[in-house]
Amino acid sequence: MGRYTKIKIISRENKKGLSGVPFYKNIKYPSIALQQSDVYVYTEEGDRLDILSNQYYGDPTLWWIISTANEFLKQDSYYLPLGVQIRIPINIGQIQADYDILNLRK
Repeated sequence: MGRYTKIKIISRENKKGLSGVPFYKNIKYPSIALQQSDVYVYTEEGDRLDILSNQYYGDPTLWWIISTANEFLKQDSYYLPLGVQIRIPINIGQIQADYDILNLRK
């Protein structure tokens, strides 16, 4: 499931009272604590966040979990630097629940 599926869409009126372009409410990401079940891998040529997410979670849209767990990564790209060690959280149920709590409140 995409991370924006349940996120509220906002449309504000502009100065002339006309409805503006709709946009998603700001997204907040949970802090991801270290766990003993975390997997550490060294990136190889061709690795991308969405591909690793699909490999470990069976869902490429959960790439943001790996990205958030590795704050040193460039946060606006699927691509990973070659030969760096990254952490892949395995128990993602609580991470997803925390994400929902942060973002689905009205």
